[in-house]
Amino acid sequence: MNSIAEKYIRKETLPFIFCPGCGHGIVVNSFIRAIDKLNLTNDDMALVSGIGCSSWAPVYLNFDCLHSLHGRALAQAEGLKAVRPDKTIVVFSGDGDCAGIGGNHMIHAAKRNVDLTVIMMSNYIYGMTGGQRAPTTPYGAITKTSPLGNEEHPFDLFQLLKGAGATFYARCSVTHPVQLQNAIVEGIKHKGFSFIEVLSPCPTTAGRNIFNFKTPSEMYDWYESQVCMYKPDSIQSEDGKIALGVLYVDDTREELCEVQAEKKEAASK
Repeated sequence: MNSIAEKYIRKETLPFIFCPGCGHGIVVNSFIRAIDKLNLTNDDMALVSGIGCSSWAPVYLNFDCLHSLHGRALAQAEGLKAVRPDKTIVVFSGDGDCAGIGGNHMIHAAKRNVDLTVIMMSNYIYGMTGGQRAPTTPYGAITKTSPLGNEEHPFDLFQLLKGAGATFYARCSVTHPVQLQNAIVEGIKHKGFSFIEVLSPCPTTAGRNIFNFKTPSEMYDWYESQVCMYKPDSIQSEDGKIALGVLYVDDTREELCEVQAEKKEAASK
C-alpha cells in the first residue's frame, strides 16, 4: 500500500468488494489523490452516499460518512451542509441512485446551487440489483427490464443539470484517472453545486448484458474508443465521441448557504 493509500484508506475494510474490472476502485484512487492535493482532513470533510455499488466507496475511506437510503444521498447531503456549512461535503452516487431514484433531489440541489460536490459513477445500468435499465442506459440496449431493447433515450445529464442551475459540470472516465483527479480538485474548490459524471465500466452486469464483452479489458478498450477531449462549444466531437473535461463553470451565481447566512445576519440587526 502506498503512502497516500496508507493515509486515507481504512485497512480493516479491505479487500474492496468491487468486482474484478469494476471502474469504481479507480475512482477511489483518483479521489484520495485529489484530497491529498487539497490537504483536506477528516475534520474538514464528510462523505455521503446512497445505495448501489458506487455507494461502497466511502466505506473504504478514513472520513466521516453518512450512508443514506436509495436515491436520498443528495437530500441528506443538503441537510448536513445546512447544519455544518463549514464542512466540505462530497457525495458518492451512481447513475441509478442519483439520476433515477434520486433524480428529483439531484435537479433541486442543482437549482439551489448548494455547495456540494457530487461524484456520480455512471455504468449505464443498475449493477447491484441485477441489471435493470437506468436513466443512462443506451437506446436499444438489452437489460433485465428491457429484454426487447431499451425504447427510452438516456438523459443528457449535462444539459439537464446546466438547465437546472448547476454551476460546475465535468465529465471524466476511469480510463483517464489523472484528468478525473484534477476535475475532483476543481469541483471541490468551486463554490456551488459541482457535478462530476464519471464513466465507470461495469464488466459484470453491463459488460455481459448490454455490450456482450467477454473480458474487462475488452470493455475498457471500448470505453477508450468512445471518448475524446472536450473542445469549447462541442460537447461531442464530429465523429460522435463523448467529450471529457470540465464542460461548464459559472462563478457568478450565489451559493444557497451563504445567502441564507446573510439573510439571518441582516434579520438579527
